[in-house]
Amino acid sequence: MKLGAFNIMFFDKDLEETLEKIKSYGCDAVEIGSGGFTPKKHLDAAELIEDDNKCKNISKMIEKHGLFLSALSCHANMLHPNKEFSKQHHKDFRAIVTLAGKLGVERVVTFAGCPGSSDNDLQPNWVTCCWPDYFTETINWQWEKKIIPFWKEEVSFAKKNGVKMIAFEMHPGDSVYNPEKLLKLRDAVGEEIGCNFDPSHLFWQGIDPIAAIRRLKDCIFHVHAKDSRVEPVISSVNGVLDNKPYSDEFNRSWNFRTVGYGNDYKFWKDFVSTLRLIGYDYVLSIEHEDSLLSSEEGLEKAVNFLREVMPSKPKGTLWWD
Repeated sequence: MKLGAFNIMFFDKDLEETLEKIKSYGCDAVEIGSGGFTPKKHLDAAELIEDDNKCKNISKMIEKHGLFLSALSCHANMLHPNKEFSKQHHKDFRAIVTLAGKLGVERVVTFAGCPGSSDNDLQPNWVTCCWPDYFTETINWQWEKKIIPFWKEEVSFAKKNGVKMIAFEMHPGDSVYNPEKLLKLRDAVGEEIGCNFDPSHLFWQGIDPIAAIRRLKDCIFHVHAKDSRVEPVISSVNGVLDNKPYSDEFNRSWNFRTVGYGNDYKFWKDFVSTLRLIGYDYVLSIEHEDSLLSSEEGLEKAVNFLREVMPSKPKGTLWWD
């Protein structure tokens, strides 16, 4: 396994400085996000795909710093009912896919998206219960009319551009927010659909990430190393569905944390061991969204913590068998 970092934690720097920082903390890889909800701070895919020399320069810059590109990311809602919104996100995603093909990157990270409840809606509708019946009707319409047809087309586009893996981050508020929904879309669309496994979004839903890894063993394409902590004094009263702003850490039911600050060594040892058990031997990409620590301190602590728990050498032989 290799350690990587998600570039968005260093948007206060240019791309070259970001790569220097990521390498200086001992990482092997970088994940670069651009478009959709993510500002095009470090690269603009639509601009790069029009200039082969600029594409080559990006590759050279990453290699110069002793890193490799683990994935390109475009976290977006291409199914948003607002046509202007979804059109821009879709354009961004297709540019990232095209750029990935030009750079020889096989993995693209994104969201599945969340539609409205009809073609006349202005905002997405994330349904989490089955009754009254109009909720079930909405879910069926979203999947049959929007989600599945859209991703069939996008998988076809990705394949034409040499992208073999579309890795969805399972995120509440999105149509694919747990393993069941991910596998539903994979079964409907094809094996190019998989996940960017981020345990931080699973903890606070009450999902056991270890059990989820086992369930998704054939379709984990990329992994985020990010933690979260459920705050018992709040969640025991209000539950975990919490729409207070991330800045209100003291009153929230849960908060994103740097790796090791939400769950201990035991969990993370089980996490990396289970990934190895299913055959995942790629990158742990550190994503920092812990408002109690700076990006640099969060990355440093995450790297040091993960170096303690992650396997870095090939498995040994069963000499005792």
